[in-house]
Amino acid sequence: MSLKHPVIAITGSSGAGTSTVTRTFQHIFRREQLNAAIVEGDSFHRYDRKAMKVAMEEARVAGNDHFSHFGPGANLLEELEGLFKTYGETGVGKVRKYLHNAEEAAPYKQDPGTFTPWEDIPAGTDLMFYEGLHGGAVTDTANVASRADLLVGVVPIINLEWTQKLHRDKNQRGYSTEAVVDTILRRMPDYVNYITPQFSRTHINFQRVPTVDTSNPFVARDVPTADESFVVIRFANPKGIDFPYLLTMIHDAFMSRPNIIVVPGGKMELAMQLIFTPLILRMMENRKRA
Repeated sequence: MSLKHPVIAITGSSGAGTSTVTRTFQHIFRREQLNAAIVEGDSFHRYDRKAMKVAMEEARVAGNDHFSHFGPGANLLEELEGLFKTYGETGVGKVRKYLHNAEEAAPYKQDPGTFTPWEDIPAGTDLMFYEGLHGGAVTDTANVASRADLLVGVVPIINLEWTQKLHRDKNQRGYSTEAVVDTILRRMPDYVNYITPQFSRTHINFQRVPTVDTSNPFVARDVPTADESFVVIRFANPKGIDFPYLLTMIHDAFMSRPNIIVVPGGKMELAMQLIFTPLILRMMENRKRA
């Protein structure tokens, strides 16, 4: 935890919709003229694409059919915690990028599915922003969650998450339904043991709940739209959150518990702007005082 060099982490599984939260934070950073050091969760995978296939096959031969990016064995969680700690103390650290496709890889003259070399975070950034699978991870050897000043979870209900993943992987990556289902099944033990527990450690959770039938996500023709959803926003510590203001500003929002506000899905980004802007400005004030 750091006053002078705050760390914000967004955590959510593949297909959960963390990109929406990231976009909202980028708008805030730009509007408030904040220089954020960006850390991509995929850059802390242990293996590049080819090496991951080898590691998965080795695990399968050894009797482990569930080796996945969701678990600690395929990730550099100790190094990720070390980055959060080092940045919080000094405002610097080392990062790299994972190049997902040919477009991302072209400027680096590398193959897709590889990592760029480690580089120093430029001095003088205002804060660090992480988005990935393990911002709230805790294992026997790493406690990433303890190093985040603001930890945000993005976790649609499971059928919606699977629907989003199926449509993304089939339409954007060319996978078959069978291949996506195999991936979901292979990852399930790590999902239960390492992804789900993170959402009990977050400061704020955003859970999207559809208002249409998603009982069989594997045959869904469309992903439920924002207007076909509600978003359940849970605050671990509601002290300092101006709920009357939020209820006034967000039409049709309501409180379901003393620490939970429910907003229409189409108002999710507005809610994020209203919630996160004062939190970030408070961080910057504390940073000046520190």
